Amino acid sequence: MASSSSANKVAKLAQKGKGKKVRFQGGALFPIVVAVVTLLGLVLIVYSRQSRPGPGTGAPTSNDHWHAAFGMYVCDEKGLQTLPKIVGTLEETDGTGQLVSNEFKKTGIHSHGDGIIHWHPAASGAATGTNAKMSVFFKNYDIIVTDTKLALPKAQGGQTFEEGKTKCIIDGKEQKASLKMWVWPNYSTVDTTDPQIYITNIGDVRLKNDGMVFMLAFVPDSVKPKAPEWTSELPTLGAKDGSTSATTTTVPGQTTVPGQATVPGQTTVPSQITVPVATQSGSTVTTTATTTQVAVTSTSGG
Repeated sequence: MASSSSANKVAKLAQKGKGKKVRFQGGALFPIVVAVVTLLGLVLIVYSRQSRPGPGTGAPTSNDHWHAAFGMYVCDEKGLQTLPKIVGTLEETDGTGQLVSNEFKKTGIHSHGDGIIHWHPAASGAATGTNAKMSVFFKNYDIIVTDTKLALPKAQGGQTFEEGKTKCIIDGKEQKASLKMWVWPNYSTVDTTDPQIYITNIGDVRLKNDGMVFMLAFVPDSVKPKAPEWTSELPTLGAKDGSTSATTTTVPGQTTVPGQATVPGQTTVPSQITVPVATQSGSTVTTTATTTQVAVTSTSGG
């Protein structure tokens, strides 16, 4: 009987509610707030898309000449080892004087067999700003890098290191190795800071400033990050590439004033040569100094 009474009450309440409108507490304020928040969100989305840098914008520009240390540290059946430096300058030309490497012609990115990435981008924008990615360097040298595999062309040794396939033996025990990239923002920090570690989209890692350090590693996660052995030589190796230098010309017994070099490439360096000149008047011999300025031209590669 009680159950029937409760059912009747529910039915009566439902009947009373028919046709009535649901009103939000506070009237029209809530819908207005929702509309304003939605509109602001749309405005912010449009603004962020429009203000986002376009492809190739920002540093490095085609006027920049950056250098970065690069190495490869791997593990296979022979254990841990640092692979040889990337070889080839990509600056070879054909019989007509045209560059053989179309990728180098388009990007300007290469190495000199010195373990250094020479990043002075071409004006095409293919390697400037947001396009300054490691994938550019890899493609120029036909190096295949995925999230799980490193494959080198014959010119660089021809080895392949792949997760789940390449055996990694350390101290007589097989260990699981994986591909990763260790990145330091500057060569001077490798001994004092831990690197950033990238395990996916390695080719998208960007060069954001001069003097960075990259180590592509196929090793167990327990292996401590290390920079390429030649990292400390980065300033010296970079200076050899389009460096500025003073050229001096000397005359025995005289003082030479060195000139100053200006830009990489062909530079004209003024030097001063002081030459004694003797004149005779009667029985008196007078010595005077004549200074001649000489232009010394030198050419250095990029």
